[in-house]
Amino acid sequence: MGIILSKAREQLYDCKSVIKKLRAMLQGSEDHSRSLHKQSAVLRQLVAKTIPKGLHCLSLWLMAEYNLLPEEKKNFGGQEKLEDTSLYHYALFSDNVIATAVVINSTVYNAKDSEFHVFHIVTDKLNYPAMKMWFLSNPPGKATIEVQKIEDFKWLNSSYCPVLRQLQTATAQEYYFKADHPATIAVASNNLKYRNPKYLSMLNHLRFYLPEVYPKLDKILFLDDDIVVQSDLTPLWSVDLRGNVNGAVETCGESFHRFDKYLNFSNPSISENFDPNACGWAYGMNIFDLQEWKERNMTGVYHRWQSMNEQRDLWKLGTLPPGLITFYNSTYPLDKHWHLLGLGYDGNIEAEDIGAAAVIHYNGNMKPWLDLAMEKYKSYWTRYLDLGHPFLQRCNIHL
Repeated sequence: MGIILSKAREQLYDCKSVIKKLRAMLQGSEDHSRSLHKQSAVLRQLVAKTIPKGLHCLSLWLMAEYNLLPEEKKNFGGQEKLEDTSLYHYALFSDNVIATAVVINSTVYNAKDSEFHVFHIVTDKLNYPAMKMWFLSNPPGKATIEVQKIEDFKWLNSSYCPVLRQLQTATAQEYYFKADHPATIAVASNNLKYRNPKYLSMLNHLRFYLPEVYPKLDKILFLDDDIVVQSDLTPLWSVDLRGNVNGAVETCGESFHRFDKYLNFSNPSISENFDPNACGWAYGMNIFDLQEWKERNMTGVYHRWQSMNEQRDLWKLGTLPPGLITFYNSTYPLDKHWHLLGLGYDGNIEAEDIGAAAVIHYNGNMKPWLDLAMEKYKSYWTRYLDLGHPFLQRCNIHL
């Protein structure tokens, strides 16, 4: 027994050494976990801003087909409706053909009289032929289609537009495009989302120039390309905005989605002009009174604040923060059922809520056309897309 006890004492570890070793192991595991989490976040952002091969193929095929068309067949009918203020006009700015098709298909399908609906699409010159070819070969009912190139808006230049002017500066070039910039290395997962091409695209900022793009219209419904329409939207044109410019669904709860989550209230320019508890609202489905917009010079308000944010010390990037600022005290809250958000990031939305919404929005990284998409929500999007279409089959698009 004495020999056994002696051997046992020799085998006992020093408790302090064991604790120290365990702490070191725990610290190492936590560091590794944080590293993997950051890598995962970076990869999600990269996937979210990558064009799937099938969609790239689709654009190329459509472009080739468009170039084979005779000139007289490259134009849409119903051009006399483009400035008719008695009709229902929609603005849609996108470089994604298939997403744009779903938005328009779902709107027309749920509209009572599609012949009274006019869709104004603006894309870039790279996707212009593909966008036109899709709707020339797949007209959405009796609705009217217009497709324009943003490059044709000669007034949209760096001397007029603060965002274009700022992107030409050396500091902006370094911040957004230099791979070894300290911000990129230190907080890659947080900053990469702000480097998503959509935030730098003028198609994204064109929403602040609606009266310039459509000078003859009185009202227009702005739609993002990651939404699906589930009911007739024509009642929105009859909503009394009570002198406001923007009609939008508010997104704030008890303590979230308020101004202090989007703007830097440590900056006096923000804290002295805005209420940190003011309610945020959603972009993606907004009814705009363009006459009131012009009277209040809302584009001028946007220009002033965007110019002040050259160093990104008022807000990070994107269009929602300057939208909240521009339309502060000029936004009318629409009923919640008009616009349901979160299908691109929230996996806990009830089917009952989705079914009751007039518009559902796949805001977030998990877009329905990406492999990242949540399967439980994809059918709401794909039901407005003919997956048996020859072009989709040819490009092996099976969403």
